[in-house]
Amino acid sequence: MYWPLQENVISDYERQKLSHFILNTKRFTQFKEVAKFEKAYSKWQNSKYSVFVNSGSSANLLIIQSAKEIYKWNENDEVLVPSLTWPTTVTPVIQSGLKPVFVDCNLDDFSFDYNDLKKKITKKTKAIFLAHIIGFPADIKKIKKIIKDKNILILEDSCESQGATIGKKKVGNFGLASSFSFYWGHHLTTIEGGMITTNDKNFYHTCLLKRSHGLARELPKKLHLKIKKKYKNIDFKFLFLNCGFNFRNTEINAYLGRFQLPQINNWIKKRNNNYNNFYKICLKYESHLKLTINKGISSFVLPFIFKKKKDKQDFEQLLIKNGIETRPFIAGNLLKQPFLKKYNATNLPNVTFLHNNSFYIGNNQFVDEKKITKLKKLMYSFFNERS
Repeated sequence: MYWPLQENVISDYERQKLSHFILNTKRFTQFKEVAKFEKAYSKWQNSKYSVFVNSGSSANLLIIQSAKEIYKWNENDEVLVPSLTWPTTVTPVIQSGLKPVFVDCNLDDFSFDYNDLKKKITKKTKAIFLAHIIGFPADIKKIKKIIKDKNILILEDSCESQGATIGKKKVGNFGLASSFSFYWGHHLTTIEGGMITTNDKNFYHTCLLKRSHGLARELPKKLHLKIKKKYKNIDFKFLFLNCGFNFRNTEINAYLGRFQLPQINNWIKKRNNNYNNFYKICLKYESHLKLTINKGISSFVLPFIFKKKKDKQDFEQLLIKNGIETRPFIAGNLLKQPFLKKYNATNLPNVTFLHNNSFYIGNNQFVDEKKITKLKKLMYSFFNERS
C-alpha cells in the first residue's frame, strides 16, 4: 500500500465540469468566475474582502508590499518572522527592502517562541508576520498581549491552516490581512492559487491595484468616475495608480475553487479525525515522541517529533521502505538554508531541535482506516524493538 503525501484531489466530476467550462467560456483570464470565487471565499472565511491571486506566495508578497506602502515603512524597518515556515513567509520581507528578524518556534503550536518574540521587538519593529503552522493556530492572544499598545501590525500566513480556529473565529481574521494557499497539496486546491483576505477597505483596494499592474480599472466600478475626473488627461483604460505586479489568476482556477469550496468543511473534519486517531496511537510512545494537540486544529499533515535523532532517522527509513512518503518538517530551521546564510542562525534551540528530530507524512481526505492501521502496526513493531 502506497501512502503519498497527497493524492489526486480533483474528482472525475470536477474534470467534466472543467471541460464543459473550457469548451463554453469565451474568457479565460481574470473575470466573473474570479469575482464569484472571491465572494464565496469571503463568506466562508467570514471576512469582508478577498483577492484571488496566482499563489499563496504571491499573496504574501502582495500583503507586505501593500502594508509597506500604506504605512510608509522605510528601508530596513523590521518585520518579525518565524524561523519555522515556508520560505515565502520571509522572502517578501527581504524583497521589499525590509529587515526580517527571525524568532524561534515553540513545540506546542509550532508558531513563535513567545518569550523570544517579546525579546526581539525593537523601536524599528513595524509588523509581526506570523504563520499558523501545519494546521495549528498560533496563540494570537499572547501575541497581542506582548504587543500591547505598540504600533505593530499583525499579518497572518494561514496557507497551511485554512479553517483552523481560535475560539469560534477562523485564523486569518486576527490581523490586518491573511494569506491562503490553494496549491495541490493543501486543504482546497485550484491547482495553483492563493487568496488574500482582509477587513480593511483601503488595504483591499491597494491589493486590487497591485495584483494587476496598478491599473485603476481594477478598483470597484463605483470609484471609476471620481478617478476619471481626477486624471482627465490619461485614458482610463490604461491609467496606472500604483506600482504593481501581474499576480492575477485565471477563470479556470477560480471555477475549480468554487467547486472545491463547499467540500472543504467535510475534508477538514476527515483530516482532524485522522489526526486524533494518529495522536491516540502516538500516546503509547510518549517516552519516544513529543506530542501536541489543539482544539482549533485544521490538520495539514501528521508530524513525528522524536526525542532522539537516531530514532527519527531509523523510523523515517522504515516508513519509506514501506511505501509511506515523508517530508522534512516544512524547511526545518529556515536559517540553515543557503539563501539565508547571512542572517544569524544562533540561539534558536527549538527550531534546531525540529530540524534534526522531526518529519511528517501526508494527511488528507484520502487517508483511511487501512492506512492508519498500517501505520499503527509499523509503530508498534518499531517502538517495541526500541523498548
